[in-house]
Amino acid sequence: MMDTQRMASALREPIERGAIPGVVAAAADASGTVFEAGFGTRDVSSGAPMAPDTVVWIASMTKAVTGACAMQLVEQGKLPLNEPIATIVPQLGRVQVLEGFDAAGKPRLRAARRPITLRHLLTHTSGFAYDLWNTGIARYMEATGTPGVITCQNAALTLPLIADPGERWEYGISIDWVGKAVEAVSGVRLDRYMRENLFEPLDMSDTTFRITDEQRGRLAKVHARTSNGIEATDTELPQDPEFHMGGGGLYSTVGDYLRFTQMILHAGRFNGVQVLRPETVAMMSENAMGNLVCNVMRSAVPWATNDVEFLAGMKWGLSFLINQDKLSTGRSAGSLAWAGLANSYYWIDPTRQVTGVFATQLLPFFDAPAVAAFQAFESAVYAAS
Repeated sequence: MMDTQRMASALREPIERGAIPGVVAAAADASGTVFEAGFGTRDVSSGAPMAPDTVVWIASMTKAVTGACAMQLVEQGKLPLNEPIATIVPQLGRVQVLEGFDAAGKPRLRAARRPITLRHLLTHTSGFAYDLWNTGIARYMEATGTPGVITCQNAALTLPLIADPGERWEYGISIDWVGKAVEAVSGVRLDRYMRENLFEPLDMSDTTFRITDEQRGRLAKVHARTSNGIEATDTELPQDPEFHMGGGGLYSTVGDYLRFTQMILHAGRFNGVQVLRPETVAMMSENAMGNLVCNVMRSAVPWATNDVEFLAGMKWGLSFLINQDKLSTGRSAGSLAWAGLANSYYWIDPTRQVTGVFATQLLPFFDAPAVAAFQAFESAVYAAS
């Protein structure tokens, strides 16, 4: 039996000194779930407790789920991985590259030098960028009145590229377009596809784009670190969106998401069902971007995100970050990971057969106390395994 006392202490300590408002985390090894607990509050204005069943916005942790949906369709021969994705989503054949702005502030655009593929989208090498980490895209959105992606308006996806496909890694709206591709070939909206092909088979009953009335009673507020301390906000994604945001629209619980990460850990099989082939999971878990590497993400919107420096030089698989060297926490080389904007994080270690999910609900992203708590939790999991 795994000793969980150190895991609990790692999570409780930052709560007790007021560094973060609340946290919920879970971990599993090859035999199943070994830890699941919540500490602190899910709403500093009411004091409601964070609990294992607390519903959180998992933001960009959605990306791996959308990637898994796409890879199911690759398996079935319905989505091409390395051919122009414009055959499936014609809009992507018309996307131009932003070269700068003229003296009047009007964007200067040119045609892309090569077509976008699903591989480009899944590895963030398509050339799409988020305004949160790219000042050029932020300026473009302001100049053209393009809405932000969290509005879930289709117009939010009408952004230019900041580089030609396949030329550099840049974090952005690529996986939202993957969601559009899933819809195009499946004939159903992304929420239904996910529900029928992942959530129901894996028994992920709390993972959804649309918050139910019952879930709202367990929903954590997204908090903000302000000059007045940590304050609760009314941040919530549109509940009747024009498009389901495959790059960041899901709400879930850490227990639900741990079922997804265990599926990846067990080569596509969990809850008695095989939702991805073992060879597909192996392909998703390998470097899929060739000689390119991940870049430091420099914040362009300080209230939403800090600089994200930990990933410089790392690789990207088919929707996962891959660390090439062993980490100080104990995470093996070749493990998979990513995160969500409100400081939620996960990792999947196929070598040690361990996985963990951690969620606060706090902005800006890559918050130092939240990251320290996550790393302490991860270290505790390895110390006990």
